[in-house]
Amino acid sequence: MRTTGLGAGTVAVSELALGCAALGNLYRPVSDDDAQATVDAAWDAGVRTFDTAPHYGLGLSERRLGAALCDRPRDAYTLSTKVGRLLVPQPQGAAGDDLANGFAVPATHRRVWDFSADGVLRSLEASLHRLGVDRIDVVLLHDPDDHAEQALREAYPALERLRAEGVIGAIGVGMNQSALPARFVRETDVDVVLLAGRYTLLDQEGLSELLPEAAARGRGVVIGGVFNSGLLTAPRPGATYDYAPAPRPVLERALRLLAVSERHGVPLRAAALRFPFGHPAVASVLTGARSPQEVHDTVQQLRRPIPDALWEELRAEGLLDPDTPVPSAAPGGRTAPAGHAAPAGEATSPKEPS
Repeated sequence: MRTTGLGAGTVAVSELALGCAALGNLYRPVSDDDAQATVDAAWDAGVRTFDTAPHYGLGLSERRLGAALCDRPRDAYTLSTKVGRLLVPQPQGAAGDDLANGFAVPATHRRVWDFSADGVLRSLEASLHRLGVDRIDVVLLHDPDDHAEQALREAYPALERLRAEGVIGAIGVGMNQSALPARFVRETDVDVVLLAGRYTLLDQEGLSELLPEAAARGRGVVIGGVFNSGLLTAPRPGATYDYAPAPRPVLERALRLLAVSERHGVPLRAAALRFPFGHPAVASVLTGARSPQEVHDTVQQLRRPIPDALWEELRAEGLLDPDTPVPSAAPGGRTAPAGHAAPAGEATSPKEPS
């Protein structure tokens, strides 16, 4: 599986990254064995980039990911976690669960927003302990929507110092909007943006500012949420979009996308996975999984050839703007990002990093 470097640094990400929110019991429990098997399946498929956060299951995702990777060579994979939410223990005997925040875990801690320099250092120290590693490759400022000034003035400089000291490899910001990440790209030296849900077949908000800025400045973008909360896996009444029931106009657009993809014999989720790679700033697509079966399906869909005629029909139907970049078919039936063609002779099957 191909890898792409982030910014001007030495950190690289695999074409497909595993998002590990599900390992933190997102919405429903996942067993320890299934969490391990999911990471193993991703590894066997060539995935070498793994993303987690303290927020995911109040630290459970970090603990499980660390346990799943503990026997892997540390230099063979890229590990990403996030800062901005400190986990503060609840009083002993406190009852309840964390389902209000989306995670089926006991409410042993509460989250406290903190983008101060001290908060960043405390968060990283705790993450290193939970992950059981001595370094983290990519540190992302996590959802600083309502804390932009503190994140820019305090959290980012603290991370910049750690990067200069070699404690971390790359700095980024992870958000569900594109405007503030574009500001980080312009005003700081971040290496990467994790953009969730805003550069998909349904929503190309990221194309207006963020992606052109990132491409012009040589910054990497990792695209998450390519299925828009599941709507692009199986569009139907009641399907979710941005974690809520899809509005009728959005559902109708998704159904039109489905009709076009089916006419070309391509599952919609395959087109959704491959679409972001048309933009030269996109380094990786991050998807979540809670089982080996979900990993296998994602990898299979990512490898599926997408005919140029599908993108042409989407444009003709007004489902993509004429100037929206799309992937091109590579030799051998592979689909490669525009400007990021696979090296001559590269195998189509996963391979171990050199």
